[in-house]
Amino acid sequence: MYALEDRQGIVLLDTGSSHRDSIAALQLGLAAIGARITDISGILCTHGHYDHYGLATQLSATSGASIALGEHEVGLVRAVADRDLHRHSMQERHRWLRYHGADALVEPTARAEQRRGSIAHAWRLPDQLLRDGDLVELDGRHLQVIGTAGHTRGHVVYFDVCHRLLFAGDHVLPRITPSLGFEPFPDGRALELFLTSLEDVRDLGVDQVLPGHGAEFADLRGRVDALIAHHRERLAICMDVLSDGVPHSAKEVADRLKWTRRDRSFSELDVFNRMLAVMETVTHLEWLVLRGRLRREGNEELRTYAAMG
Repeated sequence: MYALEDRQGIVLLDTGSSHRDSIAALQLGLAAIGARITDISGILCTHGHYDHYGLATQLSATSGASIALGEHEVGLVRAVADRDLHRHSMQERHRWLRYHGADALVEPTARAEQRRGSIAHAWRLPDQLLRDGDLVELDGRHLQVIGTAGHTRGHVVYFDVCHRLLFAGDHVLPRITPSLGFEPFPDGRALELFLTSLEDVRDLGVDQVLPGHGAEFADLRGRVDALIAHHRERLAICMDVLSDGVPHSAKEVADRLKWTRRDRSFSELDVFNRMLAVMETVTHLEWLVLRGRLRREGNEELRTYAAMG
């Protein structure tokens, strides 16, 4: 979370998860600058994941603060807050997992999502929808809203033009790569969108990046280049896995890749992260299909991928 001082109070940028530890940490942080939760006058969120939007509704109810979010992210929040739509999105995610060979992950991820969803059903939709190019005017700050689809479809970052700061959310992180493909209604296009939006921010005149996870850092261009290189390497590895000419599901490809900065095997990941791994692998395989390097095979129940030629 980041707290920005404004003449009307504190504007909070992202809110953390809906958990008592998050609230306690926020109270301590605000106290250090002589403020309280009731001083929050506005909430700006980069995207609708639990660890960024989770406390928005509760903080708004306590302080009266308005909530702003990117216009293309509302669907994600609605898919979590609305019980019927949430159920439908879960069914679609489970179908997607089965379609890509990950049947064994459906039941355990459903249980985990059910626990998390019971908290998020209390969410409400934002008061203001922000568009790419909008300016949020604060006391001494002009925050330019930049659409950065990829990690989520409606993710935005906030560029403090005057102070040359980038509030990057989960778009550009200092040590890890954001997950791709974890969406209410996945279509496999997340990597394509992510690589494009990385290029969109690469050459911003930024002195310091303030990410959603990890320490702030200075070299935006270098980090963007490293993220792009990482995914180019992953694409090459996927091609190597499929070089035997045998069609494989996304789950089978994910099972043969290494994961996290510690190069863990797929089997070493917990259930939730195995689900994320499969969904991200789909985005890489679909990127390769769009560029004519792989072909899709299979039927309505199971999709597989094979090298061209």
